[in-house]
Amino acid sequence: MKMDLTDTTSSKINNALVQGRRAIGTPAVGMVLTLVIVTDEEHAYDALKAANDASREHPSRKLVVIKRVSRSPRDRAKARLDAEVRVGTSAGTGETVVLRLYGDVIDHAQSVVLPLLLPDAPVVVWWPVGSPVDPHEDPLGALGQRRVTDAYAAEDPVKELSARSAHYTPGDTDLAWARITPWRSMLAAALDQQHADVVSAEVEGEGYNPSAELLALWLADRLGVPVRRTVSDGPGLTAVRLETKAGPVVLGRPDGSLATLSMPGQPDRAVALQRRETAELLAEELRRLDPDDIYQSALKYGVDRLNHAPAAKAPATEAAPAPADAEAPAAEAPGSEEKAAPAASAAPAKKAGGGKKAAGK
Repeated sequence: MKMDLTDTTSSKINNALVQGRRAIGTPAVGMVLTLVIVTDEEHAYDALKAANDASREHPSRKLVVIKRVSRSPRDRAKARLDAEVRVGTSAGTGETVVLRLYGDVIDHAQSVVLPLLLPDAPVVVWWPVGSPVDPHEDPLGALGQRRVTDAYAAEDPVKELSARSAHYTPGDTDLAWARITPWRSMLAAALDQQHADVVSAEVEGEGYNPSAELLALWLADRLGVPVRRTVSDGPGLTAVRLETKAGPVVLGRPDGSLATLSMPGQPDRAVALQRRETAELLAEELRRLDPDDIYQSALKYGVDRLNHAPAAKAPATEAAPAPADAEAPAAEAPGSEEKAAPAASAAPAKKAGGGKKAAGK
């Protein structure tokens, strides 16, 4: 059942929700939370579709806030609220209210949303695109116990992570963090089987993918080892390499669906690591309403502390220190210049060969 209300108020919208529930024969409210979706007209359909799919696991009242920008100064001066109320099968599991704000009411969106929140139920605010720099200080974000953003939709995702770290408040989270949950679970299980100290790590993924940075931050924070972030052609995350004293542990996913786990002394294993849809990510974030301490710790580690470099340049960094090491014997024995010169020329070639062999692994 769908009802359109033009130039309406929050009180009339509440009355329409009650009438809709009575009309379909379900007067009781069986929803567990209120999900506030702040988006624009372009992304409203996809965001609402993902929320409806997630509502099968979390029955909720979905409030979609769309701020419409009028073209003329006369229209921008007029405050108007239009609403589309959906109940029953057209609203997924729960209820849906699409709010379109015009004019001055755009600056007071929280006053429109507040009377529509479910009583005594948690509130989650989600920005599919265009999230504020400080979600907690946003008027709509202040209404929620949890605030969900998506750094992947930002113009500069890596810079967005730095802003998230600087303005983090308990209750903040990001869908880029939910995207790496299967990777973190698989790597943790692999290290439980491989009893060896990790000495370094490398995360490989496409550029401008904040999930790769977050995974590298998590490894650096949890393991306390240097982590290298390299760029690949994707899709998404493509590989994680953990160098241990017993040998490398590699989790690679070149095609975005099936991964291969390689560990010393064990045969390679195929692992299902399919890239997940937004509805699955949102449903995961709605399962917990308490602050995510692990996300906070990884985010606060700092993106600038990671070693960023293209994957193709990795062998060159190993071969570079070789000439300095080769000149050391010459400095210690000034009288043997003729013997030192061949050693200096032979050592870099031997070092470079070792770098190529390592890159081939």
